[in-house]
Amino acid sequence: MTVKWVHKLRNWEWLRHHPLLSLRGLPEIVAASGISVRLWRAYAQAWLVCLLFPILFLVQTPLTAVHLLITLAGLAIFVICYTWFMWPHPLTHETQRPIGLRTSLLVLTSLTALTLTLSLVYGSAFLWLFVGVSAMVGIALPAGGAFIVVVALTLLTLGVSVGISGGIAGSDWLHIVPLVLLVRGLGVDMIGVARLADALRELHAARDELARQAVMEERLRLARDLHDLLGHTLSMITLKSELAGRLIEKDSARAAQEIKDVERVARQALREVRTAVSGYRQPSLGSELDGAREILEAAGIACSIDNAVATVPSEADAALAWAVREGVTNVIRHSRARQCQIRISHTNETIQAEVHNDGYTGQNSDPVHMGSGLIGLAERFRLLGGSAQSGPAPLAGALGFRLVVRLPRQRIETRQERAA
Repeated sequence: MTVKWVHKLRNWEWLRHHPLLSLRGLPEIVAASGISVRLWRAYAQAWLVCLLFPILFLVQTPLTAVHLLITLAGLAIFVICYTWFMWPHPLTHETQRPIGLRTSLLVLTSLTALTLTLSLVYGSAFLWLFVGVSAMVGIALPAGGAFIVVVALTLLTLGVSVGISGGIAGSDWLHIVPLVLLVRGLGVDMIGVARLADALRELHAARDELARQAVMEERLRLARDLHDLLGHTLSMITLKSELAGRLIEKDSARAAQEIKDVERVARQALREVRTAVSGYRQPSLGSELDGAREILEAAGIACSIDNAVATVPSEADAALAWAVREGVTNVIRHSRARQCQIRISHTNETIQAEVHNDGYTGQNSDPVHMGSGLIGLAERFRLLGGSAQSGPAPLAGALGFRLVVRLPRQRIETRQERAA
């Protein structure tokens, strides 16, 4: 134990984390409140002015050594407890003074008994200590209980003051009224400070939670975009590389063209990844339909595209483009399709995209084992008020797989008008 404390004293590091001495590492919420730690401590300790009346009593009244020692010890205990309760900033009260409610009640009850005993034995000058006790009650106890205790302390102060003075007629009301008002007023003020601190802590926690959710949403967005980007482009690069490898001896010119296409797709993927990371990338439906035709033909899959929608709002255009990309990527990676049909259609209520192939293999149909791409696509459309459905469906006499996404036309157009 001795070696441990010698080590602590040598590096002085432990002092910086002591609740009564630390000014570092306080939450930024303290600074945001506008009341610094030093300002709060100066305000709180200023109320130790209530010690003035007991000290004047000790100076003016001759006491025996025993009684003087008892009163000084009582005042010292009061100052230590008051400082322990009031030193931490209200916004860091719970973390800097780890004392439970039961312990707080025990200490406050003991201080009340101490103040009452000193007042009954040595006079009403010690009743001014109830001002500090009331302040500690307002800070340490829950609001409802603290208010009841403050009222009780106020009535106790009034009753004891009148009793010590010999009755209502003989009481010094110029002394009693300010004392009672301070006991009540400071206690209620500290209750308000404590409630305000709780509200600020909750507000700060809510802001942190919103920031955390924003980070999580951005991570999900980035994960969806990268999945959709890389799954599609890497599949195209793989297909074109395999095709170039087969053609390199038979048709070198065609192989060279395929290799150039690989380079072009790789550069395009790099640009898209960069823009996806920066958050500005939005694919277009037209370019995705052209890319779908190219990659399906490179894979030897007959492609049929039917786009019956002339103009689409930009938000819907990007969402449908993501759906086409995900659907075609799944056709390349998870099916043994010979043909694939892509349809873009609309009604008065909805805008719809459908990707349908005839090579169902059982993958991506079970919701439990559904790929992250389809899950991300469903989340994307859910945020827009739409839906995404997928599952086995026959095509040209064979069991196929169909992905259908829908968007509410009126809602998308309304959002577009508001954005404009």
